[in-house]
Amino acid sequence: MNGSDIIGQGWSFPIKVNAKGGLDWSNGPDRIQAAIWILLSTSPGERLMLPTFGAGIKDYVFESNSELVCARLQSAIQKALTQWEPRIQVISVQATPSTTQESLVLVSINYQIRDTNELYNMVYPFFLTEGTL
Repeated sequence: MNGSDIIGQGWSFPIKVNAKGGLDWSNGPDRIQAAIWILLSTSPGERLMLPTFGAGIKDYVFESNSELVCARLQSAIQKALTQWEPRIQVISVQATPSTTQESLVLVSINYQIRDTNELYNMVYPFFLTEGTL
């Protein structure tokens, strides 16, 4: 049994048709990263059957780019990952304002897959002021 067997397989996100006319699939660590991306991109209340699913980070879109807001954002992400992604152990979540774009916050998530003990990280770019570049 390898890591892919433990983690499972499912449709890749976003769902798309491949060159053969079938759906693209994800498995292993890519599957977990896609699940984290979906969790971060979903607001509580969006899913009818799971009304508390999601990190709620879209609530921060029009907030100021301050350390207090970044700390609240980190906390919301940490809570959502702990609650909704049991396949990982969250090592750290850091939200830091970008030095190049004033409205950009980079969220860095370091995690360990519980069943394989592999360490991974991902960075989620998040814009606090919608529509500006």
